[in-house]
Amino acid sequence: MTLRRGFKKEARELALEVREELGLDVFAPLDPWALAELYGIEVYDLSNPVLPEASVRYLTEERPHVFSAALVPLEPSGAVIIENHVHPLRRRRSTIAHEMAHVLLEHPFGLTLTDENGCRSAVAGIEEEATELSGELLVPTDAARVAAFKGWSDHSVANHFRVSVAMATWRMNMTGARRIAARTRGKQEARYATPA
Repeated sequence: MTLRRGFKKEARELALEVREELGLDVFAPLDPWALAELYGIEVYDLSNPVLPEASVRYLTEERPHVFSAALVPLEPSGAVIIENHVHPLRRRRSTIAHEMAHVLLEHPFGLTLTDENGCRSAVAGIEEEATELSGELLVPTDAARVAAFKGWSDHSVANHFRVSVAMATWRMNMTGARRIAARTRGKQEARYATPA
């Protein structure tokens, strides 16, 4: 990823502000649906009876991997999220967080679609920012570092934050949490080592 200079710091600060608005500390799992509700974004799934039955069957049974979610603009300045409810819950959590990241960052947008390869937008930088912020919302940098100091595996991180193992692994790697914990432990061991 090639995020603009200073964006990761901005994303960390914004994620902490949003978590505070939701009444969550840095180590609490975030509910993306509660976040959407807080910002007035309604979330619908494909079970809505007004949707064409053949299209719903195609997206939920025949080829469910081709559609995860869409952020749909509404006039004059609102939006809704339509999500694929047949996907695993942890994937849905990540998808909703990603779409909400676009909202929080006030990205200019038309209709954006998310599939198994991620969000499809014409602007790569916007997608990278939304991916970074959604990761920060779901597994904050400070929380990843605490988990690393506790010696948690990627599976433990995934279970605690209710994200996929792939998301947990990415966040633990991107935040440098385990490197920081290992370096700190090394310094502490060197400080308390007995001279030979």
